[in-house]
Amino acid sequence: MNDHTAKQFDEDLKSLSEMIAEMGGLSEKLVADSITALLDRDVGLAQSVIATDKAIDALQHEVEEKAVLTIARRQPMAVDLREIVAALRVSNDLERIGDLAKNIAKRVMALEGQLQPPKLAGGVDHMSELVISQLKDVLDAYSRRDAASAMEVWRQDGEIDAIYTSLFRELLTYMMEDPRNIGFCTHLLFCAKNIERIGDHATNIAETIHYLVHGEVLADERPKGDLTSMTTLTYAEGR
Repeated sequence: MNDHTAKQFDEDLKSLSEMIAEMGGLSEKLVADSITALLDRDVGLAQSVIATDKAIDALQHEVEEKAVLTIARRQPMAVDLREIVAALRVSNDLERIGDLAKNIAKRVMALEGQLQPPKLAGGVDHMSELVISQLKDVLDAYSRRDAASAMEVWRQDGEIDAIYTSLFRELLTYMMEDPRNIGFCTHLLFCAKNIERIGDHATNIAETIHYLVHGEVLADERPKGDLTSMTTLTYAEGR
């Protein structure tokens, strides 16, 4: 590249980074707001989450268009090409995170007026705190191109899976003990599954950061908890 072309390419990459940063900020807010709406049974906040998801979708389309045009115009190679591929991957994961937060918000709408058994949301609250922290940390790692920090997030995936497994079994117990709990617990199970999937997408971003920095796909298998008992829920929610 000559100096002029290189400057234009740098501006293209900066523009992509800014869009990803905006998507990341919106995604973090939507996840936090959807959890707050669930725990507080706040229908108004849930409606706001559902409406705001469209902004993330629009940004993802902008990232795709910008990335394709940049590749066509600049024909980047090596690390420059990885920057664009990574932006595409991260934007896709952030868009899915927005969708999952919207799914939780829709469950809040469905729960309106239903009896909430005491203490059933405690496990969801704990898992949510971990996932929100995981998402923040991985987005910070992406902005700094910090592969080591990204791998710290990657290693947390098994812990979140284990909490989800424990919560799944706890909620099933409540349903078997009292049929009046079935409706609320079923909605809560789907919310918990969406939260666990948000953690999976944060882990995807961590793997993308490793690829971006090192130029190779992570060889190790992702640390997963025992999720064999959740197959039906996984596919019912559209994994």
